[in-house]
Amino acid sequence: MSSSRLPSTATQRQKVAQFVAVTNASKENAQRYLRNANYSVELAANMYMNDRERKRGPDDALNQLFDRLVGDEDRAAAGAGKPVEAIGAEAAQAYISSMGANIENVEAFVVLEIVRADSIGQITRQGFVEGWSSIYLDHRIPADPAHHRNYVRMCIQNLPQNPAYFKKVYQFAFGLGKEPAQKALEKDVALVFWDLFLGTESSDTGLGPRPWKSKNVDWLGAWKRFLAEKWTRSVNKDMWNQTLAFAEKTMVDETLGFWNEDQAWPGVIDDFVLWCREQGIAKAPAPGAAGGEGMDVEDY
Repeated sequence: MSSSRLPSTATQRQKVAQFVAVTNASKENAQRYLRNANYSVELAANMYMNDRERKRGPDDALNQLFDRLVGDEDRAAAGAGKPVEAIGAEAAQAYISSMGANIENVEAFVVLEIVRADSIGQITRQGFVEGWSSIYLDHRIPADPAHHRNYVRMCIQNLPQNPAYFKKVYQFAFGLGKEPAQKALEKDVALVFWDLFLGTESSDTGLGPRPWKSKNVDWLGAWKRFLAEKWTRSVNKDMWNQTLAFAEKTMVDETLGFWNEDQAWPGVIDDFVLWCREQGIAKAPAPGAAGGEGMDVEDY
């Protein structure tokens, strides 16, 4: 993509709407193709149409793969003679296992992110086809189970090593865990998810792919004790995302010297820092120390 200045946010939204109107593509695809075409709607639409033509065969094969996942319960739920557009929890779990992923830990989220699932207990035909079609376009992964399993295994191995990919799956998990009509995760669900992603030796689920601990501090254990004592509310998206941003910084600086009260951390994280210092988990920086000066909260 050209390095020229990006159009304004309002203009980007307008171009996304134009692209969607012309191609009937999803907003996610619109944003991706427009970025690659330097926000030329005509060029982006041509690129999209060319790619759609090239992957028409994979889409047909992916629809056939999805049909093979459908169970009797799914057919009954769809109704006699009607196409099945989603598989339920039993078939979804069987599919995740067939991909070589453990349904009891964070590996399940890797598969669910690929197939763009809306919930833990359901995989839609649209998400399955669009997700694997996107993988085909980006990585030329053929539409067959053996190649899909190999790709899933590569992603699982990449999870602890690639912070950007870990962040992508972690953020995707938020939508899977909340109820459809809710905007936040129940606290108990968030705690389970944090154990799965950031688990340490003290976690019931064992070590996660990126344990939240530093040399001298089990940060996840401290975070869970703090929430048990001080937090009775649900976990909104900002708190979920910023907890990971904060966790990454604590694993580099366990003195919490990166933090100061003027930064834009959620209030619960500010309270956690003060609680840690009261508990002797982290000492306040010496007077005159930088204390996070010049370090901004990341836009998660």
